[in-house]
Amino acid sequence: DHSQSLKPLWVQVEGFRRAISPIMQNAADGVHLICYSQGGLICRALLSTMPDHNVDTFISLSAPQMGQYGDTQYLRWLFPKYVKSNLYRFCYTHLGQDVSICNYWNDPHHRDLYLNSSNFLALLNSERVNPNATAWKRNLVRIQKLVLVGGPDDGVITPWQSSLFAFYNLNETVMDMEQQLVYLQDSFGLKTLDARGAIARCQVAGVPHTAWHSNRTVYETCLAPWLS
Repeated sequence: DHSQSLKPLWVQVEGFRRAISPIMQNAADGVHLICYSQGGLICRALLSTMPDHNVDTFISLSAPQMGQYGDTQYLRWLFPKYVKSNLYRFCYTHLGQDVSICNYWNDPHHRDLYLNSSNFLALLNSERVNPNATAWKRNLVRIQKLVLVGGPDDGVITPWQSSLFAFYNLNETVMDMEQQLVYLQDSFGLKTLDARGAIARCQVAGVPHTAWHSNRTVYETCLAPWLS
């Protein structure tokens, strides 16, 4: 919704909570969530903070689950004075944290600033002190299936593997989900879900970011099998 999508993510989470809660309450058999792009983070936060959710399958469709760090056309449009190497100067401020993309800007070269300043992703991942960490983890792992969808030709999510919970290390080498500290420490339930076989990953080449929700191959391969 244009500028609405730039609002702080916790504000958006609350808006989605108000919209989705009545649907959940009227679905005795539970619901599936298909959440696209930034919405994938909003939905994960929703699941983590809703002890009474009845979500069966959570499909994260090309969402920057481990954050964003890259010079994309979208970034240059939003922040014409910044590139990836210096956007932290804005994002890791109180003002910057009022802009949604800064809530999940994850600069591998300024890890301390990220941990101290990110009031959304670092908190959601329990990478910084979170008094609700145990409850949030318990809420998230109530889902039956987590489906992670992404691909190398996305062009917006950077690295694209962030959609699969992989991310850059200090040398900007992409490290797989199983190598991430949040996985190894099971900070928010990722390892728990994986241990019980609840995580499925689906990679599709040739799909640009704006086409994930309208591509028939993506639907038939990555979505439909989990919607029964």
